[in-house]
Amino acid sequence: QVHTVESGGGLVQTGGSLRLSCAASGRTFSDYTMGWFRQAPGKEREFVATISRSGDSTYYPDSVKGRFTISRDNAKNTVYLQMNSLKPEDTAVYYCAASKVRRIAAMMNDYEYWGQGTQVTVSS
Repeated sequence: QVHTVESGGGLVQTGGSLRLSCAASGRTFSDYTMGWFRQAPGKEREFVATISRSGDSTYYPDSVKGRFTISRDNAKNTVYLQMNSLKPEDTAVYYCAASKVRRIAAMMNDYEYWGQGTQVTVSS
């Protein structure tokens, strides 16, 4: 089992930046594809970014492509989400998740382990 804890959320103005971190513990971190998802009030949870086990492959939806960057440090058991040019519509609780699939993964059902989330609020 993998336990993940997100941090780095907060309040930022439109156009600002935040870096989220997700620290993982339990099994071998490099055995897991990692992903970030978000959920805004009254909306379904949606995919934000994914990174392969080695870190050489990433994938983003159009809504964040070019603004968000996912990365990982397997030596530190940590995955990051750098968020730039933030918009009010990026306001949500951001969740880190871990998957055993041997590829990048954009579907919630691919992920077995989830953190508790960290709030990101972008003011206009």
